[in-house]
Amino acid sequence: MKRLTKAEEEIMHIIWRLERCTVSDILNDLGDPKPPHSSISSIVRILEKKEFLDHKAYGRTYEYFPIIEKDDYSKFTLKKIASDYFEGSMNQLVSFLVKENDVDVKELGELLDQLSDEA
Repeated sequence: MKRLTKAEEEIMHIIWRLERCTVSDILNDLGDPKPPHSSISSIVRILEKKEFLDHKAYGRTYEYFPIIEKDDYSKFTLKKIASDYFEGSMNQLVSFLVKENDVDVKELGELLDQLSDEA
């Protein structure tokens, strides 16, 4: 799986939420000032090339839908962060989050459950 840029990730979050959408639907979901239609269209094509999306054509209109689940990308990203910043150790990552008060006890339990599902 490939990493997404910040802009690509923002668009993917919209697509994951909408499930099926056109470029115009994505634009309508974005705040003001809205980027040009061509910019969003380019990002969507890149996401398709990276195999995060597929589309169905209705004439000249394309409806896009995700082919990578949000949870799968979240797990990939979490592992990448652990690898890049914590020598691959999920324990060090969790310890860091707890020390920085970014994780409360309930969230820590949920995170540990998720990590044990991976093992």
